[in-house]
Amino acid sequence: MKIARKGDNLYWKLYIPRCERMRKKFVIRTESIGEVEVELIEEISPETAQRIWNAMPFTGRANLWGDEIYFRIPVEMDEENGREVVELGDVAYWPPGNAMCIFFGKTPVSVGNEIRPASAVNIFGKILGDISLFKKVREGEIIEVRRM
Repeated sequence: MKIARKGDNLYWKLYIPRCERMRKKFVIRTESIGEVEVELIEEISPETAQRIWNAMPFTGRANLWGDEIYFRIPVEMDEENGREVVELGDVAYWPPGNAMCIFFGKTPVSVGNEIRPASAVNIFGKILGDISLFKKVREGEIIEVRRM
């Protein structure tokens, strides 16, 4: 059995409890809401999370679809552990549109209390701030995404 050295990334994954690990964070900023912190989630779609993290900073123009904001980003990839139902506050990548999606409520295709994207998305983040702020974002508004 190999013992991991402290400098090894494996050491941190194996020996430091998840809650004690430093999580990567990024910021979503618009004129109407200011800055909102987002936690990068690498466990669900790790390649997606890494590629989007590496592409930051970037900007886009908001498109609204119910209580979802989506906008094109400089990442192109396929579905990775895609989810057809998401949770409030999830941030995801939508492969057909090369777009980042922010889910703050129901979409036009939601059924009951679920939050359903247009098609499967790769989840890579979770909003840490006030999710209701996203209701203030206007169609076409510039959205900035950068690492913290």
